[in-house]
Amino acid sequence: MAWGRLQGVGLGVALALVAGCGGGSGPSTTGTAPPVSGPSQGCSGSCATTGSFLSASDVSTILAQAVAEAQANNAPATIAVVDRVGNVLGVYRMTGSPVTVTIRSGRPVVGGLENLKVPSELAAIAKALTGAYLSSEGNAFTTRTASQIVQENFNPGESNAPSGPLFGVQFSQLPCSDFMTRFSSAQAIGAGPHRSPLGLSADPGGFPLYKDGVPVGGIGVAADPDYTLDVRISDRDRDIDELIALAGTFGFGAPANRRADVITVDGKTFRYSDVEYSDLARAAGTAPALSTLATGVGQVIRVPAYADAQIRAGTAFGTAASGVRPAGSELSDLDAFVVVDNNNNNRFAIRAGTEGNSSALSADEVRTLLREALKVANRARAQIRQPLGTQARVSVSIVDSRGQILAIARTRDAPIFGLDVSLQKARTAAFYSNAAAAADLQSLPNAVYFNADLNAAGVQFRTVASSSIGAYVTAVRDFLGLPGALSDGAFAFSDRAGGNISRPFYPDGIIGAPPGPFSKPFDSWSPFSVGLQLDLSYNQIALHVAHYLNQRPPDGLAPPPTGLALFLDGQLLAPAPTAANPIPLPDIGFNCSGLQRLPNGIQIFPGSVPIYRGEQLIGGIGVSGDGIDQDDMVSFLGLHNAGVALGGTIGNAPPTRRADQLVPRGARLRYVQCPQAPFLDSNEQNVCEGK
Repeated sequence: MAWGRLQGVGLGVALALVAGCGGGSGPSTTGTAPPVSGPSQGCSGSCATTGSFLSASDVSTILAQAVAEAQANNAPATIAVVDRVGNVLGVYRMTGSPVTVTIRSGRPVVGGLENLKVPSELAAIAKALTGAYLSSEGNAFTTRTASQIVQENFNPGESNAPSGPLFGVQFSQLPCSDFMTRFSSAQAIGAGPHRSPLGLSADPGGFPLYKDGVPVGGIGVAADPDYTLDVRISDRDRDIDELIALAGTFGFGAPANRRADVITVDGKTFRYSDVEYSDLARAAGTAPALSTLATGVGQVIRVPAYADAQIRAGTAFGTAASGVRPAGSELSDLDAFVVVDNNNNNRFAIRAGTEGNSSALSADEVRTLLREALKVANRARAQIRQPLGTQARVSVSIVDSRGQILAIARTRDAPIFGLDVSLQKARTAAFYSNAAAAADLQSLPNAVYFNADLNAAGVQFRTVASSSIGAYVTAVRDFLGLPGALSDGAFAFSDRAGGNISRPFYPDGIIGAPPGPFSKPFDSWSPFSVGLQLDLSYNQIALHVAHYLNQRPPDGLAPPPTGLALFLDGQLLAPAPTAANPIPLPDIGFNCSGLQRLPNGIQIFPGSVPIYRGEQLIGGIGVSGDGIDQDDMVSFLGLHNAGVALGGTIGNAPPTRRADQLVPRGARLRYVQCPQAPFLDSNEQNVCEGK
């Protein structure tokens, strides 16, 4: 019965772990060293080769360097290293390192993920994945960069500034996603991209790893007892997680001319790190080999569902083994790449819509739309990539009105996170524009938030609050003044429009304004308690965390059946696996929301539009890559161009049905925003106007 309650409720503990948004703990300091200089690296998307991967020796060196810095600071840590597609290559737990870290935003918020305790190894993996997934040959982003771009204002701490450009991205790469792949002991290193236990992280202490200008993975560290984010970037922090992780990158650091701190958006420079190699407590690169460390220092641990207790080599990105390889003949002229399984089969080969009616997208229409979107991307100028004047690198996903995947492809060197995000965007646009959206949301159980502690008896889950999914339907109808909103399909919602009403202030960033209907009120809002986006996936994330904790070996090494007993509100939820009863709680399935149309959750920053055949909704297209205005343009203009090529059989929503016809509270919703003069091969301006 207790297990049924956790299933029916929620995400709780897990989510805490899930949100993976954190960062910026540690006292403020001044006088830290400026960014180090280094030789120019000319890589802009084509440097990766079959030799671009982390060897087992590389992983050992990275871990040893991080351990040495942790020792020098008397700060035992848990350290994780991943490859570019999220294979966990090694997790090292130092003796005395925190068993858990606590999620804190610094805001007086009760519920959501606030004050939840997260296993430190899951935090470290989420940070490492974030550094790897956000970076490319053209840009190197860290978890500190992530912290800057997911908060309610950009930059954090500025009053009346719009929200971060990737507001909501922390709730992607989720462990319940139908897109993200999973660890299997039979296939320890396999095709990705792999899921993150906590989504993407905004807690400083996660960096990308590079070899010869090519991103090959990431490192994440959990030593600080808090899992948080940097709410004030006007100062510089001396964050222990960031110091230890930076030490691990020595010899594998990002090229200086690709770091976030040389990339701007909206006239603002991104943050990369608040510390430099000159700030380290010991000379970088002088660490003793990992194999020479005494067993009392720590050990490589097993992380159930993510890694065995050993160090492994990573995969070479762009090869079939990585899960992303060059596309076949129908897209090869566009320098496109596809996502494949461990047998090198395209996981998302082009296909027709699944509605089974005459309005469904045909395979030829899907192919034309995919090609036209990729053509727009290949001509477009990237926003967040060096060198300036580089083409945009993006991922493109196409779904039908039921959320079924009809095609996914990406251009060369697009950041990995964009694959899952582009799919979330496509599904979100199709969902909010669908007449079935209200009924779907009202069919879901409440999100029930939990807190949890680990003690000698096991894991103690406690119910702290709940949130009604159906209440968001009522809220959006009241907000828009439309009794049929989400049930009559009268208006078409892009992700930019849906994102407008998912912010804690409407209009976006105006301090003191009421929230959008898909957001929590600001008094109960934080990046760890956002509203509908989190609530949709909270229950499944909680189940995954419970599954993990039930298998968590006390010594970090023992294989099943060791683990922890689980209790919910004082009642035994599941016993610890034993030799007599070796079966742990089952892991979650491949659906975050429980809805057919949203199996990997939703996304709330721009880059998608719904697809129409005349007045009929037939699907959605989502794009994610090198700038949110570019993402808007590739989706909107790619769909328009496909419609022209197909003689008008498909296209964007009729202008009178687009969400920008709505003016709630006197502030008009936005539909898309395309860059000015966006192309590398022409001076054309206003390219989306009138379409």
